[in-house]
Amino acid sequence: MSDNDTRDEVHHAPPPAPHLGTESTETGFLTSSVTVAEAERLKHRPGAVFWISIGLVIAFTLWAMISPETLGGSMTAAMNWAAASIGWSYLLVTLGCIILLVYLAMSRFGGIRLGTDEDRPEFNTWAWLAMILSAVMGIGLISYGVAEPISHFVTPPHGLAEPETMDAAVRAMQFSYFDWGPHAWAVFGVFGLAIAYSTHRRHNTGLVSPMLRPIFGDLVDGWFGKMIDIFAIIATLFGTTTSLGLGASQIIEGMSQVFGLPTGLFPQIVIIAVITVMFTLSALSGVHRGIKWLSQITMLLSAGLGVYVLFAGPTNFVSNLFFRSVGQYLSDFFQVALLTPATPDDVAWMQWWTYFMMAWWLSWGAFVGVFLAKISKGRTIRQFVAGVMGIPSLVFFAWFTIMGGSAINFDMERGAGIGARAAEDVNSAFFALLGELPLTTLTSIIAIILVVLYFVSGADANTFVLSMLSSRGTLEPTRPVLTVWGVLTGLSAVAMLIVGGLSALQQAAMLSALPFTVIVALLGISLVKELQKDHRFVGLHTVTRDEMDQLISR
Repeated sequence: MSDNDTRDEVHHAPPPAPHLGTESTETGFLTSSVTVAEAERLKHRPGAVFWISIGLVIAFTLWAMISPETLGGSMTAAMNWAAASIGWSYLLVTLGCIILLVYLAMSRFGGIRLGTDEDRPEFNTWAWLAMILSAVMGIGLISYGVAEPISHFVTPPHGLAEPETMDAAVRAMQFSYFDWGPHAWAVFGVFGLAIAYSTHRRHNTGLVSPMLRPIFGDLVDGWFGKMIDIFAIIATLFGTTTSLGLGASQIIEGMSQVFGLPTGLFPQIVIIAVITVMFTLSALSGVHRGIKWLSQITMLLSAGLGVYVLFAGPTNFVSNLFFRSVGQYLSDFFQVALLTPATPDDVAWMQWWTYFMMAWWLSWGAFVGVFLAKISKGRTIRQFVAGVMGIPSLVFFAWFTIMGGSAINFDMERGAGIGARAAEDVNSAFFALLGELPLTTLTSIIAIILVVLYFVSGADANTFVLSMLSSRGTLEPTRPVLTVWGVLTGLSAVAMLIVGGLSALQQAAMLSALPFTVIVALLGISLVKELQKDHRFVGLHTVTRDEMDQLISR
């Protein structure tokens, strides 16, 4: 017991937990165990969630192909309304996720293990972090690592600096940190922690709906719960197809730069088709083989490329920019976190950058949460928060500063025109940076390989999660279901590229995220309620000073 505990109050230790200790009552544990056993028994017979989800995805895709103008108009109108009316909800919920995770890590709940008290991590820390970084948002390192900072440098957000000045460079990094740092990872963390606690500690199925039981009660066992899980599948699919579209465009741009191959829609479709086969086969090999090894390879290649650009590029400029930008980010944290648009131009900018990014992370929430839960069994809540929100944020800060900062310096000192290239096509920005450094061909080939590997590992994880969510939450979905979702993911990306390009993919991700602002808030509340009932704290009560004096006097 710590000194703080003995000053004014004393906590009685809880009684020994049951061997499987997942509920404070035997009835709750048995209910969860029966549900898990039922999901495992019926995993070869997909139920209503599977068929309805596939039907909705096919219907949406057909609508997109039959009447793209109608669909595009409807999505654009809906997004304009959302950005102008309730875009602030994206900011409020993501900030709330950060506060919640910091609180849980620092509170008494931080020592709770995601599993039984005897469980230990299945993966070593390096493999665990590699899978988090690679399978979750790795493709963004290439797609936006240069494009976002250089875009903000040329056109500073909200007019906070003069374009193409040192102040603009600092603001560019500050807003890149905002989009890709704790706000993004905290959303994933809340989903992941809620689902990991539900599956590994409470022994529920790996679905989103059971974690909302403290709020909705038995409703989660019926059609209401199925609706939540169906929507999680739809949002996951559209959030991920956005990444796949970006990845295909990035690969084509790189191959055009290096090998002179033509760009356009058809090459992108070919790339998606080839990689769909790759990530489906990887998903069939299982998390312990495919995703694990792909993630570690991509992390090693990424680290090597990052170190090379740092030392071959403007090292001193990048180092100074990093510390200035981190200081600016921390000093203006709450001001930027709650910055809402004041003019129509601000609304348009927020819709293209901040609101899109926050919505993208929300639409990924279920996918990433389930995947994080799968690989985080045995970790404590404190370890989970550090590994999911803390370390990835620092890695992304460093990467964006090295890549984006180097591009900014080259535009300032050499007039390299990387900003102009990014304005024409964001996919060209990263390769434009590599073109200003020695060994351009070699580094460009490495970048293409990285995009492919990130593409495969991210889609691999996505296929696993979609299969699990549509198979009653079993943590071991069958091969036929994995194959169906692998193929359907590739086809969805192709269909959306045909009818509207990346803008259609982005709009689909943003619209699917709107209800998730509510779901993630409810998950946070449910998680706290569940943690308060954890068997570790059963029988725990506060002893007042008067009661302590009475005990001593006896």
